[in-house]
Amino acid sequence: MAVKAMGWAHSFAVSGGVRAGRHWTRDHLRSLPWAAEEPDMADAVVLCVSELLTNAHVHAHSDAHLVLTWDGDCLHVSVHDEDPTLPRQREPQTGATSGRGMGIVGALADGWSMKCQRHGKTVTACFRPIADQQQKGDVAHTPHGPAQSGITGRSDATCD
Repeated sequence: MAVKAMGWAHSFAVSGGVRAGRHWTRDHLRSLPWAAEEPDMADAVVLCVSELLTNAHVHAHSDAHLVLTWDGDCLHVSVHDEDPTLPRQREPQTGATSGRGMGIVGALADGWSMKCQRHGKTVTACFRPIADQQQKGDVAHTPHGPAQSGITGRSDATCD
């Protein structure tokens, strides 16, 4: 069976973009064959979209450009912003109201990476449906397992 790639893109302004991004993502997930059978994964995707858009708005002070791409194996969730500063996974203090975004993405996605772009950066998370992996015989697949970043860096790491 041949699988045709599907994708969607949308820009979300700093003001009100996170809520709109969650709704936009949820609407597009409904068209994917596995979304109804795996509501937990769909929820994980929406939560990661929320975290990545929040990072773009709060830390990069930038509009966020969200691209969802389904290639038959992985749903790629990519968020681009205009800030060259790379995100980092932090250990927030107890009671802190921020600092958990990349930790959440790392815990929920099957993998994630960062890529420097001409203007800013793109953070991409990959989600592989459980049923799809079982059909392919990938018994070693651990859904939402430890993610791996394409770039690890210090708090001051930038694309420049």
